[in-house]
Amino acid sequence: WRVRGRTAAVCQRGTPVRCGQAIRLTHLGTGRNLHSHRFTSPLSGNQEVSAFGEAGEGDYLDDWTVVCSGTYWVRDDEVRFQHTSTDVFLSVTGEQYGRPINGQKEVHGMAASSQNNYWKVMEGIFMQPSEAFQMEQYHAEL
Repeated sequence: WRVRGRTAAVCQRGTPVRCGQAIRLTHLGTGRNLHSHRFTSPLSGNQEVSAFGEAGEGDYLDDWTVVCSGTYWVRDDEVRFQHTSTDVFLSVTGEQYGRPINGQKEVHGMAASSQNNYWKVMEGIFMQPSEAFQMEQYHAEL
């Protein structure tokens, strides 16, 4: 997944993601965004989460708020993603599909926060913060 600015927002590469910031998660292989709406998921009966849009373009239902404990989303920390329009948390509880994607777990939205909706980056490319951001962190008024 690729982290991008929320719908209609520009996010410069190297800008740290703030806790409480709205983002989009775009699947690298398909170019579709993680999306949700008020439909029931087929296995768990929670809120459906799906892939939507083309080439990273979608709509406001692709926006998720990063819920974390500091100022910024830190690479090794667990975070939650809360859907900005419906307030559910991106979750997985273990329900698995049979056909056509045997063994694939259902990802859905849950109304309450729990252990089922913590996420942690396991692999990928970490972008160093931009120089402007680094200077901002060390700037002090005299």
